[in-house]
Amino acid sequence: MNPEASRCLLCKKPKCSLQGCPVHTPVPECMLLYRQGNLEEAGRLLFENNPLSAVTSRVCDWKKFCYGNCVLNVKLVPVKWYEIEQEISGEYLFKHRLERRTQELEGKKVAVVGAGPAGLAATVWLYEAGADVTLYDANPRMGGVLRYGIPAFRLDKKYCDAFEAMFEKAGIAFRGGVEIGKDLELKELSASCDAVLVAAGAESPATLGIPGEENSVQALPFLKNPSAYKLGRKVIVIGGGNVAMDACRTAVRMGADTWVYYRKTFENMPANPMEVEEAREDGVQFKVFQAPVEVREDGVVFCDCENIKPEDGSRVITRIIEGTEHFVPCDTLITAISEKPAASLQEAAEGLENVWLAGDFLTGPATVVEAVASARTAVEAIKSR
Repeated sequence: MNPEASRCLLCKKPKCSLQGCPVHTPVPECMLLYRQGNLEEAGRLLFENNPLSAVTSRVCDWKKFCYGNCVLNVKLVPVKWYEIEQEISGEYLFKHRLERRTQELEGKKVAVVGAGPAGLAATVWLYEAGADVTLYDANPRMGGVLRYGIPAFRLDKKYCDAFEAMFEKAGIAFRGGVEIGKDLELKELSASCDAVLVAAGAESPATLGIPGEENSVQALPFLKNPSAYKLGRKVIVIGGGNVAMDACRTAVRMGADTWVYYRKTFENMPANPMEVEEAREDGVQFKVFQAPVEVREDGVVFCDCENIKPEDGSRVITRIIEGTEHFVPCDTLITAISEKPAASLQEAAEGLENVWLAGDFLTGPATVVEAVASARTAVEAIKSR
């Protein structure tokens, strides 16, 4: 037994669950079952609450969620619940078979668009509620960002494989390599189903809007197939989010002298702080208060930036300092500034009464566990329709 379990206070009103976790993982209940050696029941509770528990416990921003909200943080010794959750949920996932738990959606035909975190979770809940579910994805295999975005050194692809095997055994149809809006119109899909849940993610990269941007590499295609790129000796990654951290850590593993340039400070980086620290430990170097203004074939022109706090007390503004242009040579520039949902698919969903949205497609780029929470809301809405 993990010794962290004995440190848990089994709070009656657990902040780690009620305040810290987007899916309100039943930590005390599962922790008690773990102490009693009942891993099967603990795994069942975790899976029913969050089918991707085995994944989120490995890629979550624990400091932001459960770990950061543990009551023992007062003494700076929070319980590492995520370690125990990994143990419980990982073992449970690989032997679990889906079963119909209710008949709420019996006889209903439901399509789920997008086989990423939100789509996988939604498919589980819809099937368990009795629906006839078909899962669609533009990629040939399930997983979305879990398979094609998060590097294997952060998340083993066996977890995606487990869902493929589970869905196949349950008879859930998967149509990979089908792009909704291109190979099949959303309106057509909507007309053939009782409900459609669109969880296609946010995979359209935002642009820098500066001269020479065509000379850069987008982070998501790079992460999807790193071996297709010849990076050269020096790589610069622009961005401060989790995708930027995945890109820079992948590049440094490919042997490149890798740098991250970010227009604000470390405190402003939206990436999981632990991912930033791990990138540093991997050998990635950072330069902050740097904004790109031009991309050239052999490097990037940056300007220095500074934070300005308005006198009225409003939000701090980061601005470029004029006259600070300087050229930084590099062999490859990777941009990872943000992603957004496909606008055409968003427009197609408007006005369709039996279409619901979930995950990053609805909220914009967020964490895996937040995508799962969004999927739960959408599934409950479909049930109550």
